[in-house]
Amino acid sequence: MKRLQDVEHHETEDLYYPTMCKVTGAKQITEMEKWYELEMPEGQSLGHGPGQFVEVSAFGIGEAPISISSSPSKNGKFELCIRQVGTLTNVLKNYETGDSMGIRGPFGKGFPMEKLFGKDILVVAGGIGLVPLRSLINYVLDNRQDFGRLIILYGAKTPSELLFTDELEAWKKRDDVELHVTVDQPDETWKGNTGVITTLIPSLDLNLNTTIAAITGPPVMYKFVVMSLKSKQLPDDQIYLSLERRMKCGVGKCGHCQINGVYCCQDGPVFNYVDIKPLEEAL
Repeated sequence: MKRLQDVEHHETEDLYYPTMCKVTGAKQITEMEKWYELEMPEGQSLGHGPGQFVEVSAFGIGEAPISISSSPSKNGKFELCIRQVGTLTNVLKNYETGDSMGIRGPFGKGFPMEKLFGKDILVVAGGIGLVPLRSLINYVLDNRQDFGRLIILYGAKTPSELLFTDELEAWKKRDDVELHVTVDQPDETWKGNTGVITTLIPSLDLNLNTTIAAITGPPVMYKFVVMSLKSKQLPDDQIYLSLERRMKCGVGKCGHCQINGVYCCQDGPVFNYVDIKPLEEAL
């Protein structure tokens, strides 16, 4: 198995300058989200870990922090899934195979994989929170023998907003993945669970000594997911959350993501719950 510390890290002479990466795949996967596969120059590895992000730029328009959605195991190429919510992302939605995007990074601290080896992994993804957690999920699947149970809880507002539906079907068919999906507002075609994501937690049978929880989703979700996990007696230090809070520059200069002296872009975006529990603004 290729451990993360063995992956070749991409370094630039100056983190303020983007590297031009070629789009080798592009697909609209929901009304609001588009998936991209990008290739580094000369087949370099991006050198990221699950939970990190890059700064994506279009010259003359601007840049924005975007979570990396692919496993580090995918050398030479990496994947992004971008929601169309503003000026830059509405320009990027027109990018197709053969175009080039400016990329800076990777930035931030991802999930501490050295602490996850040999553990049961509980993934709790709300909405677009599946994008960064997909990197973690696929890394676990690429190195399946090094982890225990893989439990995936995924919730979206409606069935049409579910991301990576082909992969959800593939995960559902695996006997080494426990997948539970729910939607808040079902339509006439929906046959699965209905309700917010915390409705999936009470029935879980967790080994409290070996389970590590990884949570990403809308801010309102975190408080209630943590409460639900704590009601099952999962220790605080076994809970990790990604706080992609108002991140902008990626290098701790602009202050947009600051929480009482903590910079999400550098100290996170992945935090252990113990470390952010005292910060009232964090959740």
